Amino acid sequence: MSTGTKRIPRAIREQQMLDSAISVFSDLGYRSASMDTIAKHARISKPMLYLYYGSKEELFSACVVRESGRLIDRLTAAATGSDGPRDSLESVVEAFLDYVDQNSDSWNVVYRQAMAEPAFRDEVERTRSVLVDLTTELLVQNSVDERSREVLEVVATALVGAGEAVANRVAHQSMPTSVAAGVVVELAWRGLAGGATPSPTRADTTTAPTDASAATTSATTATTTPEE
Repeated sequence: MSTGTKRIPRAIREQQMLDSAISVFSDLGYRSASMDTIAKHARISKPMLYLYYGSKEELFSACVVRESGRLIDRLTAAATGSDGPRDSLESVVEAFLDYVDQNSDSWNVVYRQAMAEPAFRDEVERTRSVLVDLTTELLVQNSVDERSREVLEVVATALVGAGEAVANRVAHQSMPTSVAAGVVVELAWRGLAGGATPSPTRADTTTAPTDASAATTSATTATTTPEE
């Protein structure tokens, strides 16, 4: 008699394993999580898990690669599907923080845990490099002054770092996504416009100066004291 497990296509089963692995890694951490625990979470046998992924390191790496790819695809689509510099910027920031809010376990695994493990740090840096390149391109296309690409790449690196710090707070539910998006857009748009006063956001065209001041204060806190 055949089992339900055998009827599930391999590609779907692989994704289910990765989903379970991300959940367990996020809860227990890479070093404490075991293949046995992951197999139980996925409702499969440990030998089957090893058949698909030969080691815990290979499984963790597959998680990082999949989630990094999903994040990059989402941001690239947001950047190419918008009109005008402000709209492009807001779309990318919102897509980034929405991803973190909806996939907090993935964010925990891909950025916080993977960066702490030397074996996976290079993959995280590759993802970060793509994010910096994407942000740099936005700055190059929409900057109002004559700064060189090299200078704008430094600005982009700082903005990505700030975005990651704010994302940590979103992932831990300590900052609403809407507030976080406004903070990052405010910072990024000032850099994009060369310090000019930013135009109102799509979400709120009547934001008071005191709100902008509060957003800047929140940004400073988020980028200097990220969640542990």
